[in-house]
Amino acid sequence: MSQTPPPTGPDFGFDHDFERGMRNRRAAMSDPFVDRAIGQSHAFNADFQNFITRYAWHGVWGRPGLDWKSRRLIVLAITSALGRWEEFDGHLRGALTPGCAGALTPDEVREALIQFAIYAGVPAANTAFARAATILRELGHELAPRTADLSTHTGVGRSVFTRSRPKLHATVREARNGAARHTIVLSHSLGLDGSMWDALANELAAEHRVICPDTRGHGRSEIPTGALTLADLAEDAARLIDELCDGPVVWVGISMGGMIGQELALRHPGKVRALVLANTSSQYPEAGRLAMDERLSAVEAGGLSAVSASSLQRFFSPAFQVAQPAAVARTQRLLEACDPDGYRACLAAVRDTHTTDRLGHIKVPTLAIASSQDESTPPAMVEAVARGIAGARLVMLHGCAHLSALEQPAEFAAAVREFVARLG
Repeated sequence: MSQTPPPTGPDFGFDHDFERGMRNRRAAMSDPFVDRAIGQSHAFNADFQNFITRYAWHGVWGRPGLDWKSRRLIVLAITSALGRWEEFDGHLRGALTPGCAGALTPDEVREALIQFAIYAGVPAANTAFARAATILRELGHELAPRTADLSTHTGVGRSVFTRSRPKLHATVREARNGAARHTIVLSHSLGLDGSMWDALANELAAEHRVICPDTRGHGRSEIPTGALTLADLAEDAARLIDELCDGPVVWVGISMGGMIGQELALRHPGKVRALVLANTSSQYPEAGRLAMDERLSAVEAGGLSAVSASSLQRFFSPAFQVAQPAAVARTQRLLEACDPDGYRACLAAVRDTHTTDRLGHIKVPTLAIASSQDESTPPAMVEAVARGIAGARLVMLHGCAHLSALEQPAEFAAAVREFVARLG
């Protein structure tokens, strides 16, 4: 069998579509892999090599509509679902080879294969995991032994309880990308629990160890049998840090969580590396205290359902309530699931908070976050906290109410990330 050689000369010396395809092919699969593939070209399959280089690697991979990571994941999904294991291996090896365009990390591949298991079937995913492990070892990755019972859901973290009493529950997300730069504690608002932080915790856990405690009386933490003070909750926080952390933490607290953070930094300055105090206060005026007394009576008489509707009006702006009714309903369900005794004990502690005269003793870097439509802790209240702490920065989020971290999660996360990045 013979083949007519391609035309040459000034009009045919550079085949742009072929060269574009070969550029993409090498960028995706690595030079050695492509050299081996085209090195096996002969009179029978040369046309096919030319075809796939033009129409796959240029015609498809050359389109700008999708980033290369997305294209890689699509190819891996389809080849595994169809059992095209030779193509799967080649594309996976290219995806995991450092320096290749749009390379995937082992973590990204693992998550993709777990996703494949749902939609392509467990047998295909099982084979894909085995082949991926072989390729990872070939590329020099050490796969340390680990039993399945030690694995945790990365979107939730490991569930832990303090050894000391009162028992406190928290979730711990270890840093996904190497050693943790900081340990960050995310402290929730009154009536909710650590799950309110899921989105931010997962984002921060890319580089940091993230702990989301349930404040006493909330979530899975122990229910108090009597009155609580803010000092009690700060001591709880100190115990949690002692049991779960090697050093000082970045404390991110919203509303009640911010009040606990203030008291913690005052009582245990060595346990706090920095503070983020969002939608919080150092002291309530008499009118606010009286309103909380009324709320205490309402919860005692009728449980959390007696105050949930009014609470949601303060939690979220009117625009958000209209645009995101499912998110509002989910928060209402979480609030109404709170233990009434735990809620009342912590509400009394919040009512009696008074750190205003001591804020000057806080010496750690501090970021205060206020919301323009927050009626529970108006901007002036948060500004007063920021003024009381030397060097504190203030960020104003516009168009949201009290639960800024839920109403404007991207903006809230950006403010926290920027602040933490400055800590080094």
